[in-house]
Amino acid sequence: RVFTPELVRTLCDRRFGVGGDGVLLMLPARTDDAAGRMKVLNADGSIPEMCGNGLRCAALHLLRGRSGTVRVDTDDGVKSCTVDSATSSVTIDMWRVSWLDDISLEVEGVSLPLALATAGNPHAITFVPHSRADIERVGPAVATHSRFPKGTNVEFAVLRDSGRDVDLVVWERGVGLTLACGTGACATVATLVAKGRVPEGECIHVHLPGGVLDVTMRKDHAIMTGPAHLVYRG
Repeated sequence: RVFTPELVRTLCDRRFGVGGDGVLLMLPARTDDAAGRMKVLNADGSIPEMCGNGLRCAALHLLRGRSGTVRVDTDDGVKSCTVDSATSSVTIDMWRVSWLDDISLEVEGVSLPLALATAGNPHAITFVPHSRADIERVGPAVATHSRFPKGTNVEFAVLRDSGRDVDLVVWERGVGLTLACGTGACATVATLVAKGRVPEGECIHVHLPGGVLDVTMRKDHAIMTGPAHLVYRG
């Protein structure tokens, strides 16, 4: 009740607030073997189902920077998170992440091919190269398209010639352009595996504006490793 959409928007404002893509609330666990529950509030005050980057931060917070494994309740189930304090990285079993379907969507008079995927939250992925200006125009148009009544995250992905590296920019539902998106990285790799473009069981490096996330698909489980750092306490 304290964290109203108005307060969240104020906190996340990068000029007049703290600044951020969202607010994470750490609440009492709902299951016996979890150390806590993470609730995500997007920068616009909306509530998404899941946030992979947020979960890494939540695990770091629960373990107070120590190495170890902790289970965290989320709105997409309980996730196991392993913190390595020596490398400041967190590995998460994101559980079931999968490609769902391919569609074509009319966006500003152009037919855009999209792969739909789920990582506990919705994703629409295009593998057509886009410029930054195109992403800023197409991203919000897809994210709020009538095809997605609850909105969707939008991934702009390019698979490099190495076959093990993906360049990814994400227009995040409720946020806008973001430096990184853990669920988006996992959804993109899951889709590439399903389509036979990258191998299952091998680490794929996803290069986002904010850094690199490593994702490995094991059957329908996405294992994600990425950094997490405490930058401020107040």
